[in-house]
Amino acid sequence: MTSPLFCRTYSEARGRFMSAAAAHGFALESHVIPAVEGREGEALATDVVRLGPADAKRLLVLTSGTHGVEGFCGSAAQTALLGDTPLQARLATLGVAVLVVHAINPYGFSWLSRTNEDNVDLNRNSIDFAQPLPFNEGYEALHTLLVPPQWPPSDANSEALASWISRHGEAAYQHALTTGQFHQPDGLFYGGARPVWSTRLIRTLLDGHAGLCKQIGWIDFHTGLGPAGHGEKICVGRIDAAELARARAWWGADVASPLDGSTIASNVGGPILDTLRSSCPHAQTTAIAIEFGTVPLVPMLHMLRADVWVRRHPDTPQAPGIREQIRAAFCFDDPVWQGQILGQSRAAILQGVLGLSRS
Repeated sequence: MTSPLFCRTYSEARGRFMSAAAAHGFALESHVIPAVEGREGEALATDVVRLGPADAKRLLVLTSGTHGVEGFCGSAAQTALLGDTPLQARLATLGVAVLVVHAINPYGFSWLSRTNEDNVDLNRNSIDFAQPLPFNEGYEALHTLLVPPQWPPSDANSEALASWISRHGEAAYQHALTTGQFHQPDGLFYGGARPVWSTRLIRTLLDGHAGLCKQIGWIDFHTGLGPAGHGEKICVGRIDAAELARARAWWGADVASPLDGSTIASNVGGPILDTLRSSCPHAQTTAIAIEFGTVPLVPMLHMLRADVWVRRHPDTPQAPGIREQIRAAFCFDDPVWQGQILGQSRAAILQGVLGLSRS
């Protein structure tokens, strides 16, 4: 039997999170995107709950839905935490607070899309836009193949893309796409032209909740890359050796990082975790993403191509079916997989709390 914590829609996940907060007496802080509706016509909001001592100088931030459709996993872990009284009981004793940020990209969560209302990938949007925008030559060479005029792609399109991957390898394909690009607004992994609503909201939340903190940890929940059900802990962005060492001291020696080539993930430009590092220079920061594996790399990227195509053709009769295929690639309706996610998530949250308490 699947877990009731894993919902079918954003509105269901939001309702369950809000109900859990109310049932356990937690104050809820809601931030609604103005003038944007969800797939069911619902309001789109990021909801925030703070646990632990109000005056804590150590804060653990938990974010779900950075990549929209991946939010089902993080939402389940966050809702479970609201009812986890044994873990919460440790917070006051250890002097650690937890900021639970549910659905930081509510548009993508609702519409079963990776990106936000502007087709911006939040994990490519935390760069310095005052500087010249990076140019991704590898992506530019592939853009017209990646975003075909029809779906499914024609045989010729599929053969051309397969030929490119055969010549250059899957690693080069992944790197060309996933490092991010800033010159094709209707393409994949688009980083935007300015900080978007969700990125600005994270800064506001950090200003309000972390301004007096001396140590801040962050876990950003994702799904997609890696073996099904395995949670790879990844330290990405503008990290240094000291932060990587802290992350491994907190979460284990298996914390991977592109800093030393220990992860298959690209060191993307502008991950949301960099917003913490730039917004909180007063604090020591230790941030990771957890990537729970689902489907193999090329099929996963194929679904992101479908995501871009359906955004271009929102009224096509194919759209609902494509969106459900995208959801299925990033959240499994399988009790074993769901149990793996919940177990590993609780362990990571507890490790983060204990790591902060020792800092």
